[in-house]
Amino acid sequence: MPTRCAWAATPLGIAYHDAEWGVPLHDDRMLFEFLILEGAQAGLSWELILQKRDAYRVAFDNFDPVKVASYGDDKVAELLANPGIVRNRLKVAAAIGNARAFLDAQQEFGSFDAYIWGFVGGGPVRNAWRSLADIPAKTLQSEAMSKELRRRGFRFVGPTICYAFMQATGMVNDHTTDCFRYGDAG
Repeated sequence: MPTRCAWAATPLGIAYHDAEWGVPLHDDRMLFEFLILEGAQAGLSWELILQKRDAYRVAFDNFDPVKVASYGDDKVAELLANPGIVRNRLKVAAAIGNARAFLDAQQEFGSFDAYIWGFVGGGPVRNAWRSLADIPAKTLQSEAMSKELRRRGFRFVGPTICYAFMQATGMVNDHTTDCFRYGDAG
């Protein structure tokens, strides 16, 4: 059995860790998905969000930012009644507002990918953490990202959420050095 990052302890967490977490991601739709899911996770466990991920994909039209940006009151009511997602009015409203801000960034930069990866100079930051305890909750880069995203109208994008987004999308390689994924991630 390979050595993994200590947080990957459940079958769902292991599958996510082994296949997705920390893999450099450049697909705008997937980047939008992670942005929304990381915001939904605020105050909750990532394991819970992984359990609800498929329901989120259905509820949020496979994270199509154009569709999400157009949601009105009826769709908000539908989302708030959906037990498959986190039914938090502020998080649902943030997802819709974030879709609009996401589309604005896409238009300005040609893609959200081109915009967001600029916070790490276009390529993954390769860290060398020995244990889970060494990994910070936020960095100067995630603080800068958070400040800029908020300036653009994004919500639920604090520095800790931004750092989790950076980890998930491979903008930083935060696999611990003993993890079998460390060498082949970012």
